[in-house]
Amino acid sequence: MTDPFADDPRSQRERMLAGDLYIGGTDPESNRIAQRAVHLADAYRRASVADEAAARGLLEELLGSLGDGAFVKPPLFVDYGENIHIGARTFVNYNLVALDVVDIRIGEDCQIGPNVQLLNPTHPIEPGPRRDKLEAAEPITIGDNVWLGGGVIVCPGVTIGDNSVIGAGSVVTRDVPANVVAVGNPARVIREI
Repeated sequence: MTDPFADDPRSQRERMLAGDLYIGGTDPESNRIAQRAVHLADAYRRASVADEAAARGLLEELLGSLGDGAFVKPPLFVDYGENIHIGARTFVNYNLVALDVVDIRIGEDCQIGPNVQLLNPTHPIEPGPRRDKLEAAEPITIGDNVWLGGGVIVCPGVTIGDNSVIGAGSVVTRDVPANVVAVGNPARVIREI
């Protein structure tokens, strides 16, 4: 494979954080941060068994920001951790998968059910670039006081408005406005709140 970015002076990490195509798994800094995240997430899981209060420091070290009173039940799985921002008083249940290639922002007072997936990486539709390991990412934004039911999947680039509820098992492929209930695959608004 020839380097499709030979004329671009940016590192693969710089391209990734800008939301541009990049070659996954090749940037030493990204690889270092990803390995650090694996260790911190595991340390958080182990520490929370012994002392939840002491474990919070590890979670704060892992994430980009963690609001007052926010709580994340381990285990959680992240790419980098540093691109995840969780607002005050938000509760995250078991087994959050947050692939934070770029920002994932969760507002204040949210309820995130078990086995939720927040997935912001994207891959080319064409087989050649996908085979060449090209990928990109789009940010995910979850407003304040949102409830994501168990097993919800939020796809790249999605914004969910304040106070909305996403039914268990739904796959959110496009933006959801504030103050609605959305369910299904793909998730569709079924009523206003």
